[in-house]
Amino acid sequence: MADVVRQEPEGDVTDASTFDTGQLGFMCGIEVHQQLATGKLHSRQPSMLYDVTIDTVPNDWPRYARKLRLASGEGGKVDVAARFEKKRNRSFVYIQSPNSGLIELDESPPLSHDQEALDVALTVSAMLEASPVGAVQTMRKTVVDGSNTSGFQRTSLISTDGVLKTETGDVGVDVLCLEEDSARKLDSVSTANGEQVIYNLDRLGVPLIEIATSPDIQSPEHAKETAKALGRTLRDTRRVRRGLGSIRQDLNVSVACGDRVEIKGCQDLAWIPRIVRLEMVRQVHMYRLANDLRSSLDLPQLPPNRDLDDEEVESKVAEAVANNIPLDCIDVASAFTSCESRMVKEGLEQGFTMLALRLGGFAGKIGSKTLDDDGAQLPRLGRELAGAAKLAGVRGVFHSDELPAYGIEEYHVQQVRSDLELGPADAFVLCLAPEWQARLALESVGQRARIAFQRIPQEVRNVVIRKGAPDDGTTTPMRPLPGGARMYPETDVPTILVGQEHWQRITENLPMRQEERMKRLEQTELSEDQCKQLLSRELDDLFFDIHAKKSKAWATLLLENESVHPDVLSCILSVREDGGLTREGIEQTVEHFAQSKNIDAKDVQNFAKENDLIPADIGDLESIVEGIVLERIDFVKERGMGAMGPLMGVVMGACPGVDGKEVSAVLRTIIQRHS
Repeated sequence: MADVVRQEPEGDVTDASTFDTGQLGFMCGIEVHQQLATGKLHSRQPSMLYDVTIDTVPNDWPRYARKLRLASGEGGKVDVAARFEKKRNRSFVYIQSPNSGLIELDESPPLSHDQEALDVALTVSAMLEASPVGAVQTMRKTVVDGSNTSGFQRTSLISTDGVLKTETGDVGVDVLCLEEDSARKLDSVSTANGEQVIYNLDRLGVPLIEIATSPDIQSPEHAKETAKALGRTLRDTRRVRRGLGSIRQDLNVSVACGDRVEIKGCQDLAWIPRIVRLEMVRQVHMYRLANDLRSSLDLPQLPPNRDLDDEEVESKVAEAVANNIPLDCIDVASAFTSCESRMVKEGLEQGFTMLALRLGGFAGKIGSKTLDDDGAQLPRLGRELAGAAKLAGVRGVFHSDELPAYGIEEYHVQQVRSDLELGPADAFVLCLAPEWQARLALESVGQRARIAFQRIPQEVRNVVIRKGAPDDGTTTPMRPLPGGARMYPETDVPTILVGQEHWQRITENLPMRQEERMKRLEQTELSEDQCKQLLSRELDDLFFDIHAKKSKAWATLLLENESVHPDVLSCILSVREDGGLTREGIEQTVEHFAQSKNIDAKDVQNFAKENDLIPADIGDLESIVEGIVLERIDFVKERGMGAMGPLMGVVMGACPGVDGKEVSAVLRTIIQRHS
């Protein structure tokens, strides 16, 4: 083990830039989930999403109420994340969209894999130089948040041991899987018996490619670079969905003094370096806090590297901490009967109770909201405790380090301290909610407070989102990191053999890379901007395959009319190139045929004739221009080429329907001849 990860972490938690990834023993990997532009994975339903909210869902879409039941995995063990979810006492309502049927409702067995989706997954595997498995075996992966009606997600391992090449360095690809996307959450409602979550089933079953990298990412900036490279590789297939929410990145981050944390919600690539840095800072802060708390109880210090932990020592520490923080919740509602806080008064009037939990020795260690120089909340135990409480469905908790505040006066604080028999070094946490929920929330707080003495837990965290974007790059706890008990074989989907012939067909027909596509475009007469636009909108194949002439006019027509069938655009442009349509009439003609899918030249010619869009038969254009110039010869000799602008209007008036470019070229030649 290198000396660097035996050292105490160096750096100031108020400034993330003071930390060095090498000195911290930084490790990072990425998981990318990309929706495919194919049918649903196991139901043959179309993979379309409906633009509805909880307020605009059609009344005729059926709704089904469910509760998930706790079950053990194939090995007989209950997954830790599933056990926690059971305590939350949540119920679910599923809205059946038109593209969801009995399979999405878990009322019918799934079908085998969508063949196109499987081929896309194998194609990406080949692009990443990964080795395909000999047989695709579908597994069930326990899902604890109700986003799958069955309580599990179907996932299939497709390939392993790939490599993603980036400028900073190669990043290994551990696994590539093909799996179902989850249902879309529309709303959640608090009830007296727990939270009710409402899901739309339109997204459930949409195929996802999941790519998990090795922890080869060298820095926060490299994490962003890796995510971009993975996204580019997936888009190169031209068979993935585009748009908001179609691709999701999860970050796996750890430092030597912390542990692996999976961060979800990293939608905006620009935020990835900041999110990673703040997680590094949080882990260092919690490590330092753990040793500070241990000192207060004369407990052995945590070593600066998790690999140096002594299991026997940590077991004794955990026992001592559990004795110091009993999970005894005390009803202190009587201390708040005179409280003028609107939140407290309304809660008590609804029949809620105010429970308190004693945290011995925590005074001043829970902390209050403080920002770093970039406006991000500094890590503090209070936020971790609040995050743990919110998982029980409550809006939050009060703790003594931040009181008096929120309408809670010093009198109430002292009354609670008296009721709990606290000393000067002790702290407390309050929760106002229905008794069962307040008790669950404070038990979660107590467990999190106990963990504060330990190495940070392996868990899933979520980026704090405000108004659809990251708030400041910080995260909150979401659920425990799932264990091996969550995965077991799916017996309803047959195993698929990946034969050599199938794999060879995939490898011999790989899509062009973005760099190759750009080189192909650069060999045409197009401008740099047109090349980039065609590439970014994935229109370059249409540009080359549909129309004979690879002209700027064809590129412009494609870029400005993406909703019109390309065959229609090509037909209109062909008539224009053959002289049957004025240049100015193209837009009107495209608008007329915009909803058509199959037209011929005669259709365009008839429309042009009916609407006076056929170029005028003006005979010898050059002689007409010559006459106009000679009539104004003095003006031409005086102005030279400066006469071009004024005379263009005169010529165009004399030659209605003639192409302006053609007039300009003839006029330029004749002016040069006479000036």
